[in-house]
Amino acid sequence: MSPAAITGVSDHGGWGVLVTADGNGRLLDRRRVELVDEGLPKIPHHSEGQVLPLDQAIKLVERVRASAERHAKLVLDAVAIAVPARTLGIAVRQCPELPVTIAERITNYRARNVADWVMYRKALAAAAEARGWPVYWYDPRQVHDIASKALGVRNLDAHFAELRRAVGPPWGQDHKIAMAAAIAAMGARSM
Repeated sequence: MSPAAITGVSDHGGWGVLVTADGNGRLLDRRRVELVDEGLPKIPHHSEGQVLPLDQAIKLVERVRASAERHAKLVLDAVAIAVPARTLGIAVRQCPELPVTIAERITNYRARNVADWVMYRKALAAAAEARGWPVYWYDPRQVHDIASKALGVRNLDAHFAELRRAVGPPWGQDHKIAMAAAIAAMGARSM
């Protein structure tokens, strides 16, 4: 039976870092991925949509969302091909509640500041669910502590420093968060 793994995600506006790990904290795959077509804006709710008439801004957000959904599927397809382990899901940062419509998200100050990140997270979650992979939503403020407990290590940073020495760069904060999320989700599965 092949080992099991979860892919953790540290997302940004239009791109993200995916790290796949097994339940023992072993790195199986890491990659930086684009989540939107070149030439499209990465944060349309927050930026480009603010200078367009509302109907055009809504259409722009819809184009970016469709692109994000395509990219999310392609990204997870690539992970599934590259990782020899049986993937048990992905871990994605929790999403704040947002207004229902695109128009409300564009015109609401608080919503437009997070709507783009939520759009990318939801695209990844939908692509995972379409593959039959469960989605584990994590809180970035707690994920390191949960991952430490799941691995049974007192210092997750020391574990990550050792890992970085073994695998080399790139290994930054996004990789650590994504891997901690994967480990935490694996631990949650075994409870």
